[in-house]
Amino acid sequence: MAKLYFRYGTMGSGKSIDLLKVAYNYKERGQKVFLLTAGIDDRYGKSKITTRIGISEEARTFDKDTNLYKMIENLEEKPDCILVDEAQFLSKDNVKQLSDVVDFFLIPVICYGLRTDFKGELFEGSQYLLAISDKIEEIKTICECGRKATYNLRMINGKPTIQGEQVLIGGNESYIAMCRKCYKLKIK
Repeated sequence: MAKLYFRYGTMGSGKSIDLLKVAYNYKERGQKVFLLTAGIDDRYGKSKITTRIGISEEARTFDKDTNLYKMIENLEEKPDCILVDEAQFLSKDNVKQLSDVVDFFLIPVICYGLRTDFKGELFEGSQYLLAISDKIEEIKTICECGRKATYNLRMINGKPTIQGEQVLIGGNESYIAMCRKCYKLKIK
């Protein structure tokens, strides 16, 4: 039975590598996978899902105005699974469209993304994925102190900040995964 999954974690928790591992497993069994990523994230080039260790795959992109249901409906051959990277950038409508893909095309959709931003606030896509996903799973990583990381500390010029727009595309140079306590100590 097809389900809508949300697998979330902090920056650096291995979300993209897990997604590409799942894609590899489907392909190895002769099944078709459809990869999606946010068009806004072009750190490694447009239309690519890339891990911090350098593994990458081509993907279709979405933005808040993309009708994902229509995109899948218009495919000549339906995939066996849809994998979405950077799912925090989905809109409420995008999430509903993906749930329709699950319910009406019977295709499993596995979304990977951040739960919260650098202020600890939910992204729109994450909010609605948490609300309607059939299965929610955390991809864990650790803070520098050894506890589970649950926050993404934003760094600007080497200094922690809680100022700025919700979206600032970046990697290890811009964000550090931390536990709640260490995050609070850094932003004081």
